[in-house]
Amino acid sequence: MAPRANWKGFLRLSLVTCPVALYPATSESEKISFNQLNRQTGHRIKYLKVDADTGDEVPNEDIVKGYELDKGQYIEVSKEELEEIALESTRTIEIDEFVDKADIDPRYLIRPYYLRPDGKVGHDAFAVIRETIREMNKVAIGRVVLTNREHIIGLEPLDKGLVGTLLRYPYEVRSEQEYFEDIQQVKLTKDMLDLAKHIVNQKAGRFDPEKFEDHYESALVELINEKRAGKPITPKERPAARNVVDLMEALRRSVGGAAAEAPKKATKKPRKAAAGQKEMLMPIAGKKPAKESAAKKPAARPQRKSA
Repeated sequence: MAPRANWKGFLRLSLVTCPVALYPATSESEKISFNQLNRQTGHRIKYLKVDADTGDEVPNEDIVKGYELDKGQYIEVSKEELEEIALESTRTIEIDEFVDKADIDPRYLIRPYYLRPDGKVGHDAFAVIRETIREMNKVAIGRVVLTNREHIIGLEPLDKGLVGTLLRYPYEVRSEQEYFEDIQQVKLTKDMLDLAKHIVNQKAGRFDPEKFEDHYESALVELINEKRAGKPITPKERPAARNVVDLMEALRRSVGGAAAEAPKKATKKPRKAAAGQKEMLMPIAGKKPAKESAAKKPAARPQRKSA
């Protein structure tokens, strides 16, 4: 099934305009999720929208938005009033400026999207905008409205398309001062730093997301498979915590430990992408047996119902 766009509109650089579609670049659907159940009956819990005072269920057509001025005192805002103040960016991503990527504080990054031409027209204009950003080695900054809110979006070329990353506004980013002001100023010796640098050099590598495994997700898969197979669940022993008082001794031990780990990491094969999690759960009982040719493949994970 073709991906469904989150937003469709136009991308504009001055007088150059093209129709585009915006798609989420990441997904949480492969992760295991749980429903809440009634322990007594095993039935799924259902949530209702009720009046906080009367306890009566309220139909969707009677629900409106309200801003709380004071406790229990609200100003109602209708859907029509919200549409009235809608900005042009509900339909157009207007590129306002170009900045260096290094100028964007990582704390402002929210989530990435893929941007591509929408339909068969506008590919030439899209290519002009994309290649201009690529040649200038800049990030194009614009605005887009998603879920009724206007967001800043940074656009960068990726292969034949663009990656648009939503950015936070300044009021959404907390100052570090209130968290860091109590951190003590510590004087470190050259020997300590040299040992720490040695550990870094031993563990140096290139970032490759394929090497990383979601250990908690894997443990969930194992737990569910064991429960479905009727196996007893026994708690696993956890390694005892060790308190190291001597910092220099801890660094020296770490140097030795990092050296011992290095050969193992070099020979470790990278894991498959997260999509492989689908194949790790046992099949549902009662399903038709798979063909002999597919018997050697991992069992397919049953699809979950949406919450």
